[in-house]
Amino acid sequence: MTTSSAPILITGAGQRVGLHCTQRLLEDGHRVIFTYRSERPGVQALRDLGAIGVFADFSSEATILAFITELKTRTDSLRAIIHNASEWLEETPGGEAEAFTRMVNIHMLAPYLINLHCAELLQHSNPADIIHISDDVTRKGSSKHIGYCASKAGLDSLTLSFAARYAPAIKVNGIAPALLLFNPDDDAAYRAKALAKSALGIEPGSDVIYQSLRYLLDNPYVTGTTLTVNGGRHVK
Repeated sequence: MTTSSAPILITGAGQRVGLHCTQRLLEDGHRVIFTYRSERPGVQALRDLGAIGVFADFSSEATILAFITELKTRTDSLRAIIHNASEWLEETPGGEAEAFTRMVNIHMLAPYLINLHCAELLQHSNPADIIHISDDVTRKGSSKHIGYCASKAGLDSLTLSFAARYAPAIKVNGIAPALLLFNPDDDAAYRAKALAKSALGIEPGSDVIYQSLRYLLDNPYVTGTTLTVNGGRHVK
């Protein structure tokens, strides 16, 4: 992987895929600044490895801008920004607007404002990257999770727009994963049904996302692209 003295910012790194990717970045010799919303065991583990953790609430414009201000007190440059922070909220009767707004803020407004206000930090690094972690569900939509799907689709659009705006100095790409990890309480029937949706039929784990990040960070000739990491769901 191409190394740089500038740190990589990764959002939402306190658990699961974000935690794994941050650990791998640190193992590869990168300085890392990560965001978290809750004090989980993974947050302290990353601090113990030398990463800088910054609390961030991406649910409103004011709190997003507050995070950007705090970030700029921690560093004057960035090698990359990896937008991993995500939230899935159920759209229950009477609460649809609140859930939709929160997911749009986390999945779209936060990347939008961070990309705009932190481009100057990326311009101090060569190479420089922005990577959006989207979702394979945007490929066909979702009748059950409309707000989540719509906000992730908006993130895909931001990938294209920022790639055009920031070329050639900053590459901007996305990753759209499907099933990566089951939750401990997922029963056997659910697991079998989920695995049957893909051609490869496996629970791949977090490292397939790190491998995708590494490809995008390393490759000097890819921008405006979203990598599909879905085990072949689109050919089933």
